[in-house]
Amino acid sequence: MSTRLLPVDAELLEGETLALRRRRRLSGSLVVGGGAVLVLVVVALVGPMLARYDPINGNVATSLAPPGPAHLMGTDLYGRDVFTRILYGARIAIGVGAGCVLVALLLGTLCGLVAGYYGGVVETLLMRTVDVVIAFPYIVLVIAVLAVLGPGLFPVFVAIAVVDWTTYARLIHSQVLSIREREYVDACRATGVPSWRILYRHVLPNVVTAAAVYASLDVSQVILLMAALNFLGLGAQPPTPDWGDMINEGRTFIYTAWWISTFPGIAVMLTGLAFSLLGDGLADALEVPH
Repeated sequence: MSTRLLPVDAELLEGETLALRRRRRLSGSLVVGGGAVLVLVVVALVGPMLARYDPINGNVATSLAPPGPAHLMGTDLYGRDVFTRILYGARIAIGVGAGCVLVALLLGTLCGLVAGYYGGVVETLLMRTVDVVIAFPYIVLVIAVLAVLGPGLFPVFVAIAVVDWTTYARLIHSQVLSIREREYVDACRATGVPSWRILYRHVLPNVVTAAAVYASLDVSQVILLMAALNFLGLGAQPPTPDWGDMINEGRTFIYTAWWISTFPGIAVMLTGLAFSLLGDGLADALEVPH
């Protein structure tokens, strides 16, 4: 008894093969990005404890010393070890950057849930506020908030969080609009389940995935923005070891002491790349469009 093979759709097979290859490729992004972020977090937590030098007070006698055995990444104008200051700066970059995104995520998620589920006047007020904030260029609005609050690390934290939450609010709002019409949500309403319980148990778990993926990507953007603001003198004030401020201090000596700006710049680039790879890998693993 012979068996007849059914014809296979070549285009469908090719599409499935490409999809598998794409998943494998992006799963590598998740592994590399997640591993790099883990290393950066460990460096930020443990690195300063192992540092040999003081990040604030330097030795003028070793001013502008090039990279060598005593100072792996050289010293700056005030004789401070660049490597030590980069280790301490990692705490500021990752801690403040992740903190800003976390606050923005919580505020935006709450706003998007309430506006999308209840609708009506509440939705109009909240989402029109979001539209007004988004209408302004991102960095211009952050600088405007800093003009009111003044320069400093905490004002930068507040300014970025105040502006950044609107993106999460719009993202969550658009997803809640479709989920609130699902049958299981209608069944919960019909059985008298309180609205807060519906939001917490049935709506939030279905909308938070996309926001979490975007947050991992957003951390890299916030870190780059913080470096830019610190470069302009609007962030952490000297002598705080901050990567953006270190780049700004070293630009005067870029031809004679290139290491002062180069190594902090590499740290900013690698940190942004690590979080971008992590977000890209998460988006593929959770099948979130990006």
